Amino acid sequence: MLKQRVITAIILLAILLPALFYPAPEPFAVVTLVLIAAGAWEWGRLSQLGQAPSMALALGCLGLCVGSWAMGWVGQAMPLLWSVVGAAWVLGGCLLLRRGVHGWSTIPVGLRITGGLLALWAAWLAVAQARFIGVNFLLSILMLVWVADIFAYFAGRALGGRFSRGKLAPSISPGKSWEGVWGGMAGVVVLSFAWAGADRAMGAGVASFYTRLSEHGAALMLIAVLFMAAMSVVGDLVESLIKRSAGVKDSSGLLPGHGGVLDRVDALLPTLPLAMMLVSLGRS
Repeated sequence: MLKQRVITAIILLAILLPALFYPAPEPFAVVTLVLIAAGAWEWGRLSQLGQAPSMALALGCLGLCVGSWAMGWVGQAMPLLWSVVGAAWVLGGCLLLRRGVHGWSTIPVGLRITGGLLALWAAWLAVAQARFIGVNFLLSILMLVWVADIFAYFAGRALGGRFSRGKLAPSISPGKSWEGVWGGMAGVVVLSFAWAGADRAMGAGVASFYTRLSEHGAALMLIAVLFMAAMSVVGDLVESLIKRSAGVKDSSGLLPGHGGVLDRVDALLPTLPLAMMLVSLGRS
């Protein structure tokens, strides 16, 4: 299993890194477009659709993304859209977690499919916009999610259960602890101040997510990154809730050793649009 995970990771990095650092943003937008379409196919399968309807959902997601690109949306500031998407993730995510695993099956299938399709489309549009802004900006958002996850893992392993009485969400993801959440938040706080400081010291041509936030004060940046870390956990838990309701461990087997695309991007689905919301509101 470890060998399989390593091989898959190497192949993914060999595709993603050249596309990410390519001088033009289009190759990365295309690669992520393929991944998001694959995620839409997985969403159809998790929603108990058959192979053909799931493929149709993937094509529909592809069409939405390509259409948005063709209309020039990847290069436009869209504060209203990101505010609506951000509010939907905060309110909808909290409501889903409150209702729990059994609550998911009570939601009409059409609403589940539509919500998932729009969430995937919004995530692609956000990542495409972020890459068109610049690598430093996009990478700073991606690193926030990765650092939160890594710090949460090690903090949970080392300190899980020592300071809190119960698990974070035992019926959804029994392995997650409050200590892990706090560890992830501590990690992103360190990351944000370090990255903003490095931007200023090196005179980065494109300001990172943290530098843009810090323009409005260190306190606002601190609140924003803590909020983002919390919402990355929400994204992770929402996908775990949906998989548990569907009775599966992974969203698919598309990425051997890693599960599916949704398993890799679950925390990014809310955080990418929310990052665009925060910087859009800051500029307005």
